[in-house]
Amino acid sequence: MRNIYINNMPLSEALDRWQKAVAELAFLAKRVDEVLVDDSLGRITSEPVFAAHSSPFYNAAAMDGIAVRFADTVGASESQPVFLSQEQYKEINTGNEILEGYDAVIMIEDVHQLQNGVEIISSANPWQHIRTIGEDIVATELILPEGHQIRPIDIGAMLATGVSTISVHAIPSVLVIPTGSDVVQPGEAIRPGNIIEFNSRILAGYLSEWGAKAERGQIVMDDPEAIKSALLKATASHDLVIINAGASAGSKDFTAQVLGEIGEIVVHGVNIKPGKPVILAIVQGKPVIGLPGYPVSAVLTMRLFVKELIFAALGKETEKTSQIEAILSRPLSSKMGVEDFVRVKLGRVGNNLMATPSGRGAGQVMSLVLADAILTVPAGSEGIGAEEKILVELLRPLSEVENTLVFIGSHDNILDVLANMLHLYRPVIRLSSAHVGSMGGIMAIRRGEAHIAGTHLIDEASGEYNVPFIKQYLGSLPLQLINLAYREQGLLVPKGNPKNIKGFEDLARDDVFFINRQRGAGTRILTDLNLKKLVIDPGKINGYEREEYTHMNIASAVASESADTGLAIRAAAIALGLDFIPVAQERYDIIVPASLRDDYRVTALFETIRNNNKFKQTVQNLGGYDLQSCGSVMYEQ
Repeated sequence: MRNIYINNMPLSEALDRWQKAVAELAFLAKRVDEVLVDDSLGRITSEPVFAAHSSPFYNAAAMDGIAVRFADTVGASESQPVFLSQEQYKEINTGNEILEGYDAVIMIEDVHQLQNGVEIISSANPWQHIRTIGEDIVATELILPEGHQIRPIDIGAMLATGVSTISVHAIPSVLVIPTGSDVVQPGEAIRPGNIIEFNSRILAGYLSEWGAKAERGQIVMDDPEAIKSALLKATASHDLVIINAGASAGSKDFTAQVLGEIGEIVVHGVNIKPGKPVILAIVQGKPVIGLPGYPVSAVLTMRLFVKELIFAALGKETEKTSQIEAILSRPLSSKMGVEDFVRVKLGRVGNNLMATPSGRGAGQVMSLVLADAILTVPAGSEGIGAEEKILVELLRPLSEVENTLVFIGSHDNILDVLANMLHLYRPVIRLSSAHVGSMGGIMAIRRGEAHIAGTHLIDEASGEYNVPFIKQYLGSLPLQLINLAYREQGLLVPKGNPKNIKGFEDLARDDVFFINRQRGAGTRILTDLNLKKLVIDPGKINGYEREEYTHMNIASAVASESADTGLAIRAAAIALGLDFIPVAQERYDIIVPASLRDDYRVTALFETIRNNNKFKQTVQNLGGYDLQSCGSVMYEQ
């Protein structure tokens, strides 16, 4: 039996219902802790903090020297020193108390020691070089207001005025419960069907960043009674509970059923993507949030429905989202009626901040790792066109975005090596790569959307790489074509080549399943050229229409036995332990417009490929590369 959504309401309505449901809970009563000032870093004051006494609480010397009566120093100068007897001054160090009868300090540099007194070469003003009582803080003066997050300097100010304990908002405790009979802990033996449990680490990490005391519970099996027991124990001992997975409509998704039995479900199902099946409930007076099992869905829904709760409980002002205008690099479709949260990578090319989607799958953790921002596509939209202006919510500082080198075009494993090498520069240079194929890279350069593009297109008529396509599509745009590497392309097959695949002629066999690269990719064009030579109809190849966007995706498909073979570079075969049937050695080049050649991000990349021996050795270790022309200019216009 499958569960169904209780509702599938608009995000704004779900947020409104949830806020009303939790408004009166003890969770948001802003409980108070009394803590030592020494232990208060990062805590939020629950009431104002006033000075217990003045700082300094006595008149103190601000310099090393002598304490004097200023009247005894009148007229002193280098040309007419004034003599003071031992009864007229007192030697003093910085911080010493100024005794009664003295009202100024003369620095030791202006004092000449004599046998029975001193000569001074500078007169003093009243209270010169003396820190008077309360100069910094006066007793009863406000040090920190209510709702202030305590910094290191605040701790010093409180201790300086005699404050040793303060009242702060209690830290809400949150338990994250992972569920699933197929879920195993990291490090345990795994088999097909197992899922390594990492979601609770991600979720607890974000909760801790937001200020909560986050704990991770044991994995709970897909059993209603086990889930019920875990939830009742959790709500009895914690302020808030996150239960991960089991929120959807699968036959083993019991979270909604159990929450309905032991508490009140406020919302189940919101018209957002990803994150649609989120559950918002109240159990034993505590908020319980049932998050989808896919990691991206879980993170995004927790940001929507939990972050503000944590901030409210801590007495903190909700963080304002940092938004910035960008230009979408390629069209983006979206389902009407669903609020779509799209992860994007950003990079400034010329005067434009370009946004490129980094992946949309709810299970693609790397789409969030690589994302610079979130683009929200409204529920009433079917998508956004290329080159449209959009507003995005930043996920990382703008300074990091500004230091991003935007690479669009053909995928190659060398890009990972470059990304790591550029990250060692100061300031750090981030490489943002969008794998849209060689032709996609050329068109991105034409539209001014990338700093550089990778290409390995072979012209059927001339057999020449890249230049004919540059002339055709980039016209007279001033640019350089610089070689990155020569690389081997070939058919990848499982170890031992169980189906005895020898070449492209075997792709037409009924028992062979192929996996292809996307249209516009140089590898796709190489595939089609070989099929054309052999007069093989692509329509008769099993899997020809099934597309992937990187060489590693092709290798992964073969390694996982979801395909028997696919065309990719030798480095991908080596990385995943596959056999390799050579097809061609091709030239992989980088296009850089002349207007961007002196950009510091571009020069850093070319400095790396030309002069960094560690880079070259690392690439050679990947296998299947020839760097004889690496960094050489192959064409210029």
